[in-house]
Amino acid sequence: MLASILIIAVSLVLFYYWFRYTCVLILSARTSRDYGVEVAEANGLSFLRIQRLLKESAAGSLDLLEESLERDYRLLTYLFKHAAAFQVGGDRLEHVMLRVDFHVMKFCYSISRKFAESRARVALEEMSQIVAYFANAFGERLAVANRA
Repeated sequence: MLASILIIAVSLVLFYYWFRYTCVLILSARTSRDYGVEVAEANGLSFLRIQRLLKESAAGSLDLLEESLERDYRLLTYLFKHAAAFQVGGDRLEHVMLRVDFHVMKFCYSISRKFAESRARVALEEMSQIVAYFANAFGERLAVANRA
């Protein structure tokens, strides 16, 4: 019985490590053209400003930044679900993983914001990278749809 519990615990830790590492790899990949700036400007997204504030350590209220990132995330997921040109095929595995990662980072932020501001900033930074990834992916799909 103890061996089974130990194997399950180690397996869960290894799965979490694999999941986090894979998400970091997805976010570190760069495309030939970044559509994120155009999508952010066209839709009034604030993730670029938040990334800049977090790098400059000039962020005032982290809760306000988290709310802005949540709004950006909801808007982008809405656009993906409701844009007629994107209804072909299902979600890519990367998108599903990053959606889960966004919520994991949101949970990490909610826990660490009162105890460890530096860890809360790291969580917000990753959340902003996920939003930037989705903005870029939306811009790529829009560009492909416009070419067709």
